[in-house]
Amino acid sequence: MFSLVTTSSLFSAWASGALTGLGLFAVVGAQSAFILRQGLMRSHLLSILLTCGLIDLVFIVGSVWGLQRIALWFPWLSSVILWFGVAFLFWYAFQSARRALNTDSGVVLVKQVMPSRRAALLGAIGFSLLNPHFWLDMMVVGSLAHNFGDARQGFAAGAVTASLIWLVVLGVGSRLFAPLFDNPRAWRLLDGGIAIIMACLAFGLAYKGI
Repeated sequence: MFSLVTTSSLFSAWASGALTGLGLFAVVGAQSAFILRQGLMRSHLLSILLTCGLIDLVFIVGSVWGLQRIALWFPWLSSVILWFGVAFLFWYAFQSARRALNTDSGVVLVKQVMPSRRAALLGAIGFSLLNPHFWLDMMVVGSLAHNFGDARQGFAAGAVTASLIWLVVLGVGSRLFAPLFDNPRAWRLLDGGIAIIMACLAFGLAYKGI
């Protein structure tokens, strides 16, 4: 009977974690836009997905084990992360806007400036750890997980599952839409959209930080 109750509790926690994770992660934010663009370029997509998945795994588990306590001990960390994130998003918005406005930036030019694996991975790390929304999501996961008591690791597993599902959707989706981006105009529209998303996120974060 004890085993049955424990399994039921873990499954309930897992399902709640998965639904919560999908609600938090399944949005076209800074990290998602970056992954989509790299996937469309066929630029180190698998390495980027593995890196983002590993980061999510480590910090989801960490949030359940007490990331909130660290934030309470060092309250200034929130401000540092926020303003680093604002600067990072503005910089990427500027780069995307410049590509969108460059009428000579066709597929050939895109391939010429394709980033190295190291640069791509640094971008993946930056769009995770320098993104204040990432830390907010982790805090929410940690808070909700503790409502499940001893089954909180099941909640963490569910959130990790949601993260992996969303990363796979982004990866597969970017490859499916890749043929549409043989047209240079499609790249300019994509970069223009990414620039708007990044700038809006940066302005929103800066407004909250003032």
